[in-house]
Amino acid sequence: MTNTTATPAASSPRTGTFEDAPRLLALMTGAEKHAPAAHSTLDALWVLYHRVLRVAPATVDDPGRDRFLLSKGHGPMAYYAVLAAHGFFDEALLSGFGSYDSPLGHHPDRLLVPGAEIGSGSLGHGLPLAVGTVLGLRAQGLTDPRVWVLIGDAELDEGSNHEAIAHAGPAGLEQLHTLVIDNASATHGWPGGIASRFASAGWSAVTVDGRDHEALHVAFTAPHPGRPRAVVARVEPKS
Repeated sequence: MTNTTATPAASSPRTGTFEDAPRLLALMTGAEKHAPAAHSTLDALWVLYHRVLRVAPATVDDPGRDRFLLSKGHGPMAYYAVLAAHGFFDEALLSGFGSYDSPLGHHPDRLLVPGAEIGSGSLGHGLPLAVGTVLGLRAQGLTDPRVWVLIGDAELDEGSNHEAIAHAGPAGLEQLHTLVIDNASATHGWPGGIASRFASAGWSAVTVDGRDHEALHVAFTAPHPGRPRAVVARVEPKS
């Protein structure tokens, strides 16, 4: 439970290094951490915020910013660590993770966490929200901002995601980018792998090593004219 809004840090230290991440993660202690869920996303989140996303603490309300939606919100530790490392709020808040008066709850709250676009944690909501975000931007004539959503492979057990996938491809939502963290948690599977599910609906899709920063960056920045993009990042199976 949270009742305090975080204030942004004074600057955005994009010159930080990935070696900072384990130290920041270690500041968050306590029960119900969903640590495997958090660690599975760390590398991909770091590459996105450090090298890809066009958003910073000073531009979190800029209509032209990129949007990042964390659908896999039940394991937000890595997300919080990356936001702190990039100056969205002071890293001193990390040690209070999950406590009563901390803005950093077990599920992110967009009203409390600077840079958070949605409140999340319930499986299957993020991708439909991302589709709606792109449609909303288009309606406002904003075709430059990119929308990214991070989902877990187990979320693909939810029908709401398949409806979003089926709509986004034929609609040509080029601004939409979906990052799927594949840690072998899904109940169901698809012939040819998760990427094939997106490709069959008209998406540009690729599968990469979710711990390889260069491979992630190449996949994140590859052109995909007229089609939404899906990047499936494989990591070690959830134990």
